Amino acid sequence: MSPLLIGLLVGLVTVVVLATGVPIAFGLGITAVLFLVLFDGVEALSFTAETMFAALSEFTLVSIPMFILMGAAVASSPAGRDLYLALDRWLWRVPGGLVIANLGACSLFAALSGSSPATCAAIGKMGIPEMRSRGVPDALATGAIAAGGTLGILIPPSVTMIVYGIATGTSIGRLFLAGVVPGLLLTALFIAWALWVSHRHGAVRPRAHGFTLREKLEVLPRVLPFLLIVIALLWTLYGGVATPSEAAGVGAALCLAFAVAIYRITDRERLWAILRDSTRESVMIMLIIAAADLYSYMLSSLFVTQSLAQWIATLEVNRWFLLAILNVFLLIAGCFLPPVAIILMTAPVLMPLVTQAGFDPYWFGVILTINMEIGLITPPVGLNLYVINGIAPDVPLPVVLRGALPFVLLMILGIVILCLFPGLATWLPDLLMGPGARA
Repeated sequence: MSPLLIGLLVGLVTVVVLATGVPIAFGLGITAVLFLVLFDGVEALSFTAETMFAALSEFTLVSIPMFILMGAAVASSPAGRDLYLALDRWLWRVPGGLVIANLGACSLFAALSGSSPATCAAIGKMGIPEMRSRGVPDALATGAIAAGGTLGILIPPSVTMIVYGIATGTSIGRLFLAGVVPGLLLTALFIAWALWVSHRHGAVRPRAHGFTLREKLEVLPRVLPFLLIVIALLWTLYGGVATPSEAAGVGAALCLAFAVAIYRITDRERLWAILRDSTRESVMIMLIIAAADLYSYMLSSLFVTQSLAQWIATLEVNRWFLLAILNVFLLIAGCFLPPVAIILMTAPVLMPLVTQAGFDPYWFGVILTINMEIGLITPPVGLNLYVINGIAPDVPLPVVLRGALPFVLLMILGIVILCLFPGLATWLPDLLMGPGARA
């Protein structure tokens, strides 16, 4: 049987296994073991434990549970509410400032938590009822929060980008820098659309509801410490002061300390919930990483990855046509699987194609991440849609989806812009880390 035919069979079996509802880690592991035994014999199982253990021995992986703990500490506090209040009070004179405040709070909270669902929940609980009470259409109020939450996996620090960096052997610090300008670009596109719709419906805050300077300043002391942590975290990464794992550990400790000191999260149950949820999510991701590495080993040992790369090379297709095909594939995959699983499953196959076509791997990492964002607000999985539906159960899910659809188109527009101007992703890393730091 040819390697390409084996690869097609592997893909079909993987889809069938995952469709049964088996956890992703076990689904990948079962498929990998099945094909290893089928084509290499029972002896191939002797490499299973060693391969999975080696996948988790990378020291950089320590940054994942640390960033997750950092996000859990922030998400458990009222930091999202305070971010929203601060922006709302400072932007009240701006036409459509209420919608801008929500999208801005999503962007800032995304940088604090690195989690899209957490961002939706933290900002949406206060922002959605307030927008609806001020005349913002239900579709825009819910769609803006659902889309704004997706910025959590693009704006650094991002667990998704950490996984991409580990899977592809690229610099995590450089990936973080590559996501800054595209993240701001998407935020600007979101705000522009939201303002146009809010003006169209007359959903603008009346000037009578102003705030005094004292009211504007009183909320800042509760917000600035967390923002300073993010700034300091990025500075230590990009300045070469600390590795991603070291910076993540310090950031997690500081966020936990500020949650205790500023928001008085001192009771044992809440602290235990932070540690429990962080451990649960970290273990889930680690299991997926280990199983995906075994899955990649299986593909490589059966020469599926190598044969696919060689086959694509013989087609001699235009590299932009190849990129369009990859984007369609990632969009479809993002509708069914979480970002971490997609990256770990596809990176071994896609990276040789991307580099062979002459694309920058860091630029492609941003393109891939935006595709993953789209999957968070498109059915059938669309995790952010269901989070928003839980916050505002009286708003039908089709209305939430209708409000999110324009933002999906804006993300696709963002991908097109990045394809036309790849320097938007590569300029900042080249400026701060130098063009020679691409490895």
